[in-house]
Amino acid sequence: MGTATESESMDSESTSTQEETFTKVSVWDLPDLPKGKLPPHIELQRTRVLCGSLAPTNTENVNYSGAYAAMGVDNSVRFEQFRNNFKVEIVRLEEDELEFDMIGIDPSLANAFRRILIAELPTMAIEKVLIANNTSIIQDEVLAHRLGLIPIEVDPRLFEYMSENDVPNEKNTIVFKLHARCTKGSDRLRVLSSELKWLPNGSELILGTEHSASSSSAKPKTYTSFSCSQDTRPEFSNEPIAPKDADIIVAKLGPGQEIELEAHAVKGMGKTHAKWSPVATAWYRMLPEVVLLRDIEDDEAEALVKKCPVKVFDIEDIGKGKKRATVARPRVCTLCRECIREEGWDKNVALRRVNDHFIFTIESTGALPPEVLFTEAVKILEEKCERVITELS
Repeated sequence: MGTATESESMDSESTSTQEETFTKVSVWDLPDLPKGKLPPHIELQRTRVLCGSLAPTNTENVNYSGAYAAMGVDNSVRFEQFRNNFKVEIVRLEEDELEFDMIGIDPSLANAFRRILIAELPTMAIEKVLIANNTSIIQDEVLAHRLGLIPIEVDPRLFEYMSENDVPNEKNTIVFKLHARCTKGSDRLRVLSSELKWLPNGSELILGTEHSASSSSAKPKTYTSFSCSQDTRPEFSNEPIAPKDADIIVAKLGPGQEIELEAHAVKGMGKTHAKWSPVATAWYRMLPEVVLLRDIEDDEAEALVKKCPVKVFDIEDIGKGKKRATVARPRVCTLCRECIREEGWDKNVALRRVNDHFIFTIESTGALPPEVLFTEAVKILEEKCERVITELS
């Protein structure tokens, strides 16, 4: 009984101590929030994706216009604000690759550009293959599929789409021929994409019905109806049409094997078949933001540098034999989270992503330069917006 009385008295003392420590404050006595500006912690949640050791947080965008109305902040999207904040900065431009930053844009718009680049920009690709002879080990269907995936270096804007009822002509079809033979007694022969020869006058294969019906004076009918040669056009007179890469292996022939065919390329989009996609890939990622929450010096700094596999951190000399860790290359961060995986390091380093700053990369297959592809994607998105506005009005 004495023990129970002592414990009750201790509980009452602790309760009275807590009441003295945590005094109750009326809600009416709380300080007013600043109007027209979000508190720092809410602004951080609104503009950054926080990457913890287990998973990222704050991944959803707050799109509701009245989300911060109580604080006097208008969260609605305004055209003037978007126009002033939106930027496109070119970081790297090569023959077939482009890297640029899109700043001040919503993820849905960035993804719209990516989808247009992959599926809605037209190119020219081999669609029909007329095989005269194939004694190789590759089946006709597999051979036709391999030929269709060879990128052709030609501007698709110079050609028209061909429907089911259209006749192949110089405005909608490009014709190639391939004839390779491995003679007996020789080594195996590699048939490369450079063997595809452009036929500016159209098909050379005569229709099967014309062999018996045609007279000697009439011109035999082929699989295309070209009214003029394509090399007479100024666009192709100095730059003959050919595959983008000349060293793509089409097939391997053994002694005595032969391939003879004709390939017809037409205009199409990636959403119909991947062979018409103008990009090897188009992708984006949010800009990484690496922040040191405190000064990390000496042995801890060296340990932090060793943790990162892509060398985001570096060490600087601050004098008197001391070293301090710095964030030297935050852009190359891949969010592997090795720097915060060990217990306690998440209190030293913060990993974030800027949710309206996208690093966009376009890898062209070679039909068009990557900067032209992005320009064409902008035009397509503009046409879609105009179509929607027209239908709504």
